Amino acid sequence: MISNKIIMRNYLLFFVLSFLFTGQLFAQTSNPQQYKYVFTVAKDGTGDYTFIQDAIDAMRAFPLAPITLYIKNGVYIEKILLPANNTDVSFIGESVELTIISFNDYAGRGKLTTFTSYTAKISGNRFVAENISFVNSAGTVGQALALYVDADKAVFKNCRFIGNQDTIYAAGENSRQLFVDCFIEGTTDFIFGPSTAVFQNCTIRAKARSYITAANTTPGKAFGFVFIDCKIIADSTVSNLYLGRPWRAWAKTVFVRCELPRQIAAAGWDNWNNAENEKTVFYAEYKCTGAGANTGSRVSWSKQLTIKEAKEYTLENIFSNCNAVALQSADWFNHPGSKPFEWPAAKK
Repeated sequence: MISNKIIMRNYLLFFVLSFLFTGQLFAQTSNPQQYKYVFTVAKDGTGDYTFIQDAIDAMRAFPLAPITLYIKNGVYIEKILLPANNTDVSFIGESVELTIISFNDYAGRGKLTTFTSYTAKISGNRFVAENISFVNSAGTVGQALALYVDADKAVFKNCRFIGNQDTIYAAGENSRQLFVDCFIEGTTDFIFGPSTAVFQNCTIRAKARSYITAANTTPGKAFGFVFIDCKIIADSTVSNLYLGRPWRAWAKTVFVRCELPRQIAAAGWDNWNNAENEKTVFYAEYKCTGAGANTGSRVSWSKQLTIKEAKEYTLENIFSNCNAVALQSADWFNHPGSKPFEWPAAKK
C-alpha cells in the first residue's frame, strides 16, 4: 500500500511542476517587450545576420507584436522558408532592384519536385514584402519557382518575381494574396495555383509563346486570379500568347481594365486539351485595352463582364467571398506601405 507520505510528496511535486509550467506559459504570453521585433540582414556584416534564413530562425513563433526584417541591398544566394508559425512578419528591402533573393533549384534536380523547387516559401499568415526581388536563376529547365506562397492575407508591394516556368505558385486553397505594383516575368504557366490572388497595377512580362496563368481554383469559390489595371508585355519573339489555361477544371481568371499586347492569341484562352473544362472554368475580361484586347474571336466559353458584374471586382468583395473564413481585420489588404527603409543607426 502506498504510504501517505508518498502520496503527499507526489501531490507536492505535481503542484510545483504545475506552478512552474503555468509561470513559463505566462512568461511566454506576456511582456512582449522582452522579445526582439526588428531584425536586420546585410551581406557586408553590418546587420544582425548575413543570411535571411538565420534571421527567420531567430524570430519568435506567433509573435506578440508584428516583426520587421530589414534587408540591405545585396544578392542573397539562399533558399528560404518562413514557416506557418512565423506569422505577422514583414520583409522590407532597401531597393527592389538591388535587394535580391536568388536560388537555382528546379523540378528534377535530385529529388526536387515543382513544389520544392522554390527560392522562397512563405507560409506565415499576414506576411508583407516590399522592395524585394525573388529570383529563380535555374533557367529554362522546366518548373522552377521563384515564390511559393500559401500564407493567408499576404501582401507583396513593389516586388519583382523573376523566373521562367512556374515563377509564382499562389498556393493555399483558402488563402488570400495581394500583389501591388509588382513585376512578374516567366514563360509557361508562370502564375499558377489555387489561391484567391489579386494582381493590381502590376507589369507582367511573357517571355515565350505559352500561357500566362494556370489557375487551380477550388470548386465553389467565387474568385480565383484577378488582374486589375495591369500591363501585360511580351517579348518580340513571342506569338500566340494565351491569357490562361485551367490546371484544374474549376479555374477562375479575370482581367479587368488591363493592357494587352498584340501577341495575345485571338482565342484568348485554352482548355488544356480537354473540352470538358469549357463547362466549368470561368474566364473573363472587362474593358481591356491594347492591340491584344480585340474580343471578336475569343473562345465562346469565355466571357466579357457587364458593368454590373464588373462592380463585384473590388478588393473588399473578392477577399471576403473567397472562403467561409471570417475577414477579422477586414482592411488587411489596404496596406499603406511601410516606413522608408530604416537601417538602424548603430549598424550603419
